[in-house]
Amino acid sequence: MNANELRKKFIDFFVSKGHARIEGKSLIPENDPTVLFTTAGMHPLVPYLLGAEHPQGKRLVNFQKCIRTGDIDAVGDFSHLTFFEMLGNWSLGDYFKEGAITMSYEFLTSPQWLGIPHERLGVTVFAGEEGIPRDEESALIWRKLGFSDDKISFRPREDNWWGPAGATGPCGPDSEMFIDMGKPPCGPDCAPGCGCGKWLEIWNDVFMQYNKDANGVYLPLARKCVDTGMGVERTVTILTGKKSVYDTEIFKPIISAIEAESNCSYGKDEGQDRSIRIIADHIRSSTFILGDPKAVTPSNVGAGYVLRRLIRRAVRHGRKLGIEKPFLTAISKVVIAEFCGPYPELEQNRAAIIEELEKEELRFLETLQKGEKEFEKLLPNLMRSPQKVMSGRLAFKLYDTYGFPIELTEELAHENGLRINKDEFEAAFAKHQETSRAGEAVFKGGLADHSEITTKYHTATHLLQKALQLVLGAHVAQRGSNITAERLRFDFSHTAPMTQEEIKKAEAIVNEQIERDLPVTVEVMSLEAAKAAGAMALFGEKYEAQVKVYTIGDFSKEVCGGPHAERTGTLGRFKIQKEQSSSSGVRRIRAVLEN
Repeated sequence: MNANELRKKFIDFFVSKGHARIEGKSLIPENDPTVLFTTAGMHPLVPYLLGAEHPQGKRLVNFQKCIRTGDIDAVGDFSHLTFFEMLGNWSLGDYFKEGAITMSYEFLTSPQWLGIPHERLGVTVFAGEEGIPRDEESALIWRKLGFSDDKISFRPREDNWWGPAGATGPCGPDSEMFIDMGKPPCGPDCAPGCGCGKWLEIWNDVFMQYNKDANGVYLPLARKCVDTGMGVERTVTILTGKKSVYDTEIFKPIISAIEAESNCSYGKDEGQDRSIRIIADHIRSSTFILGDPKAVTPSNVGAGYVLRRLIRRAVRHGRKLGIEKPFLTAISKVVIAEFCGPYPELEQNRAAIIEELEKEELRFLETLQKGEKEFEKLLPNLMRSPQKVMSGRLAFKLYDTYGFPIELTEELAHENGLRINKDEFEAAFAKHQETSRAGEAVFKGGLADHSEITTKYHTATHLLQKALQLVLGAHVAQRGSNITAERLRFDFSHTAPMTQEEIKKAEAIVNEQIERDLPVTVEVMSLEAAKAAGAMALFGEKYEAQVKVYTIGDFSKEVCGGPHAERTGTLGRFKIQKEQSSSSGVRRIRAVLEN
């Protein structure tokens, strides 16, 4: 079974069970500034898991593109990925544990669907902890489906608890399904969930019973929900009997393209294989980030920094394979060709993807040349050192001043019989990180908690977008937003810096609408009807057949998932603090609401 077949079967099965198919969303979270990327299939659905009504109903199914960056340095082995796809189905206050588990079991074992033999399956459930009970309910359901106690393993929080996706949000115990890979048990305690390799996880049913608030308190959700996750790459690997995700048809064309660029053959040398896997993953991830409707571009902060790191790490490993010329766009074109079916935005944004990859690769190659020249200048003095040691301070200077990677400094040092004082370098690097941290968790709080103040800020972004269109022109469109309890940040399409007069005018228009105390109303309608009614929608965004349209008096009408204040008069005084460039053709406004 290939990835396209798996996606189709999953969607078809849950549609047959009364689920509405919904569209996957952007890799850049709209309503959660606590993380840089969409990290799970449930991430875009947080408002609905917290109680908002979804226009498509209570049973949903989709596939979602995700990025997790915590394991970037681990990518290169046989299993780690930064970009991956998640299949998911949701119950928003409809069925709960019994419905989710029985449907999961049917999809896994029915010959019509995946057809996995019952005897090859095992499951885990939450063992409980102080204040949260052991999940006997799930265990009983699995027993009813024919699982003996030796195939049901109770596991602690680190194994069987999910969420929240960011600092706050819905979470709860989960029940995971595993396949017995036929290996002998590692010992008498070997059971589903054991990490010895005998059991591989294939699916996860999460039972959203709690909401973690900003104080770290777990509060029962008003309605119980289900969120499930099945990784496309992992599942295809298991179903096809491959040892690695990189051995599947998902990566075969990408790896073939890397072989052609490098004249290396995958499977011949583990060192080369590792570099090939890194390039394959990182360029696939970079292509999806650059091809997203809310694409970020390479930079030195936030999501842009992660993107730059992925691209540059791929270039470095290309050099390890002997590739001296620019090659990333050739690999990216293969990614676009392979994935534009389920993700048409890649083809739609092909020109932007190729342009940004070319620019960043050439920029980095120039950086490498400068760094190598600086190293050559240092070399005569270094060679006179009796210990043949390069200080970590000098190595860090090459990194900090010229962007020269420590790995390449180590290679050049090794070629000349030198070693680097790595402890000194690590100390300097740690100090640098403390003073310029961008990190995974960018801000605490945010729209994920649906607090009153963040709801007000979200409403203010609607007023701001319309005001900017009135001041700057109809071409202005949202390119991203980031909201905390302290401020809003709004990115929009515009090529020139705003003048002070334009800033003051936009600010005045927003405050005028706040003073008018306009009502904020919502209607559910088809996307076509919304557009016909003049509602704004994000360019390139994927919308459902039925959408929510928020209308603010006679001022603005926009397709949005919410949440919003009921009237503009509750917002307070709107103040623009800063207007600056975000990236090419995109400006950024930072603003606050004052009491």
